[in-house]
Amino acid sequence: MFDNLSERLERSFKILKGEGKITEINVAETLKDVRKALLDADVNYKVAKNFTDTVKEKALGQNVLTAVKPSQLMVKIVHDELTKLMGGETAELQLEGRPAIILMSGLQGSGKTTFSGKLARMLKTKKHRKPLLVACDVYRPAAIEQLRVLGEQINVPVYSEPDSKDPVQIALNAIHEAKAKSYDLVIVDTAGRLAIDEQMMNEIEAIKKAINPDETLFVVDSMTGQDAVNTAREFNERLDFNGVVLTKLDGDTRGGAALSIRTVVSKPIKFVGTGEKLDAIDQFHPSRMADRILGMGDIVSLVERAQEQYDEEEAKRLQKKIQKNQFDFNDFMSQIQQIKKMGNLKELASMIPGVGKAIKDIDIDDNAFKSIEAIINSMTPEERKRPEILNGSRRTRIAKGSGTNIQEVNRLLKQFDQTRKMMKLVTGSKMGKMMMPGMPGMPKMKR
Repeated sequence: MFDNLSERLERSFKILKGEGKITEINVAETLKDVRKALLDADVNYKVAKNFTDTVKEKALGQNVLTAVKPSQLMVKIVHDELTKLMGGETAELQLEGRPAIILMSGLQGSGKTTFSGKLARMLKTKKHRKPLLVACDVYRPAAIEQLRVLGEQINVPVYSEPDSKDPVQIALNAIHEAKAKSYDLVIVDTAGRLAIDEQMMNEIEAIKKAINPDETLFVVDSMTGQDAVNTAREFNERLDFNGVVLTKLDGDTRGGAALSIRTVVSKPIKFVGTGEKLDAIDQFHPSRMADRILGMGDIVSLVERAQEQYDEEEAKRLQKKIQKNQFDFNDFMSQIQQIKKMGNLKELASMIPGVGKAIKDIDIDDNAFKSIEAIINSMTPEERKRPEILNGSRRTRIAKGSGTNIQEVNRLLKQFDQTRKMMKLVTGSKMGKMMMPGMPGMPKMKR
């Protein structure tokens, strides 16, 4: 995500490297390159022009401190303006109703149905809501079934009327059901089309008028670039939605929609979808996204993901075991499972400052832990608990049982021993206690 834009912007800033001061000439040269980078990323032309004009005005109005290089100052100005371009502040859902109602809108194929499931799961687990999903797509084959399957996966009920072709009445009946059964959140999935048409717009307008939702979200495929912005404008004129959801932001997207849509429709981006899994949903933070675009990583989001997966009591137990040098392969396997739950490995690595560019062309397989898990699963309970008993014959048996070879087993045991020693050193220090997610002393990150 944003890889090409990040590279182009980095090249643009190099024009100012070695310069003693900011001048109209070197700023103009840098921003000419920045504007090209934005246009190549499919950013709206007017948005790109206004952006570079603003950056130029601010850059020429700055006195560069002796401790700050011109290129560093330009990066800061661009970062601040990118943040402002994407909304500035994080936009929260406003869910005051009982039940609170969220209406999903967008074209067919944008990912509305899948996102409805992701949002229900997120609000259920993080906000302790009791959601009801509503299937109001009465046209697309298997739409109701898709939502039902998603509901089963996240243990959220789905209201549907397969024999009805009246989405307005279905939505009203679902809200009545929610009130009767004490659901405090209703998420209404609606029909889409391959292109905007009058029938679809009239229908979703009627649904909105009938149910008066707390939030109307427009879901758009970020890979469609400027088409996404144009579609958002048309939907907003008819629906006056509250916020935008960008899906497929993990794909080969140039980022133009994320950078343009806020300015064009004057509505905030509230969420982004970053993968197929039902936990691949992130609240949109403009400042953090600006960090990632400029290759600064996103360490705050990385720590937040870690905190979501780590149980404090379990972390305390683990810390005691590490300090006593009792960390074993059962604990090691548990840590692997926690990391896997945090999401796509390449995406996680790209959140570390400076790593994103280094791994851009490296394929990081999500099955990278597969052989390690196979080796550990081939150990007996006693061997997992007491790695020191793993002699030559045991290692040979484990290699055969896991479908690996003796070299891989030996490599894992060596890495495990080094990890155990390193973890003991780290947890013994004050800094280590602060850095370990979920451990005592770990500051809670502000969202």
